Amino acid sequence: METKTVELIASPREPHFVGDGFRVHNFIPSGYRMDMKRMDPFIMLDYNSTYSFPPSDKPKGVGVHPHRGFETVTIAYKGKVAHHDSSGGGGIIGEGDVQWMTAASGVLHKEYHEEEWSKKGGDFQMVQLWVNLPKKDKMSAPKYQAIKYDDIGRYDIEDNAGTIEVIAGGYKNTQGVASTFTPIHMLNAKLNKGGKAEFEYPAHYNTLLLVLEGNIVVNGTEEAPTDHLALMANDGEKFEIEATEDAVVLVLSGEPINEPIAAHGPFVMNTREELQEAFNDFNKGKFGYLED
Repeated sequence: METKTVELIASPREPHFVGDGFRVHNFIPSGYRMDMKRMDPFIMLDYNSTYSFPPSDKPKGVGVHPHRGFETVTIAYKGKVAHHDSSGGGGIIGEGDVQWMTAASGVLHKEYHEEEWSKKGGDFQMVQLWVNLPKKDKMSAPKYQAIKYDDIGRYDIEDNAGTIEVIAGGYKNTQGVASTFTPIHMLNAKLNKGGKAEFEYPAHYNTLLLVLEGNIVVNGTEEAPTDHLALMANDGEKFEIEATEDAVVLVLSGEPINEPIAAHGPFVMNTREELQEAFNDFNKGKFGYLED
């Protein structure tokens, strides 16, 4: 079995605010050759590195906005988010929880710091990921998966090396609870200093490692520090990470959908005509109603 090597280590770009509640570094699509096609099925990745928000009586966040043609996945590492959408979904994403929203044919959505958390303020750390849908599923009905931290599968690595939390896909004999339209692995590798973990994915799967805490070395040679992203090449199946200090790493690997991508703002379809239809449907109120 061939080793999957590191194609590049990307440092975090200058942060920008999405709304007034999310201070993010954008990794996908970015100027690091990580465009939507190269990273397919992962078409957007915004990383809110740890940032301290002061107390606020008015929760910060992002107002009502539409989505069509893909899924949004929000992973909360620190802080709490309240969210609502026009299909009736909503709730609180607490620390360790995952919100998996399938926008598909279209929803309106808003997300804010949870009210009680906002009043206290504190450290906030999140990942928001957009996962593409294949053409046959882009206009399916919206749905919602609220994944609580306690329901996430866990695999304890021997010798007290750490724990792999499986959100989607699998690791060894542990399966994730999230349902996906195409093959996707989404894991949190929480490694103790000196701990090692091996991963194995098909060579053609697009694979990346986002270091949220600590530092890691990939395959014994490539160092990826805190807040950096390691993009793996499509040249092998197996790789290893080692934590040089206690580390938390988001591991993503997915089979490319390999269909045309037409994207503009909050819509990701296959053709320009479908994009125009999305804008028309949104303007006609076909995405439902959601109060800001």
